[in-house]
Amino acid sequence: MFISNNTTSGAGVVSSDLLNSLNGTTKKSSTSTDAVSEDRFLTMLTTQLKNQDPMNPLDNSQMTSQLAQISTVDGLKKVNSTLESMLGTFQTNETMQAAAMVGRGVLVDGKGLQLYNGQALGGVELASAADKVKVSIVDSSGSEVANLDLGDLDAGSHVFTWDGKTSAGADAAAGNYTIKVSAVQGDKAVEATALQLGTVSSIVRGAKGVDIEVGRLGMFSMSDIKRILS
Repeated sequence: MFISNNTTSGAGVVSSDLLNSLNGTTKKSSTSTDAVSEDRFLTMLTTQLKNQDPMNPLDNSQMTSQLAQISTVDGLKKVNSTLESMLGTFQTNETMQAAAMVGRGVLVDGKGLQLYNGQALGGVELASAADKVKVSIVDSSGSEVANLDLGDLDAGSHVFTWDGKTSAGADAAAGNYTIKVSAVQGDKAVEATALQLGTVSSIVRGAKGVDIEVGRLGMFSMSDIKRILS
């Protein structure tokens, strides 16, 4: 904002006291607020107009500029207030949506795969469509026990199941395994990410939004959830 150093009330510019009031640079008492008072500014401006020197009137362009600026400040305050209200509503809705996920299975980034009662469920996420997608299942010793051909898949997240059969047709031991994903489109590799199954155990609303606890897998944000299972 324009600030004049001229403190003469009869000068042809807006006085420094008036501008200080507008700009919030005057010393404030313990009862004053941090915001600039529009009413106070207009009252001071009216008083100054009444007492101006007729031979040296206030500069119209400076007054217009100051009035436009205080109007802008007032408008920005209203916009900020509206945005804060919208943000509060969004956070409340996000919390309610997250609460509905407690107890549900979700897929998040991760290479773990748990085989239980001859069944295991995992997922893959593709950056683009692929005509060949394969999942290699590896045991704790690093040996491949099975290889799944998922065929062609579109971009996005996908779920796959493993029946617990090894490549030799035997039943694999129950427990934890690791998956490796590969995908190609023609002769070009496609970015593929392994997804791990977990169960939402709780939600935590923090200053930056809602965090979701997915059992032993840890804390995730809403955007980290790749898929919600029914």
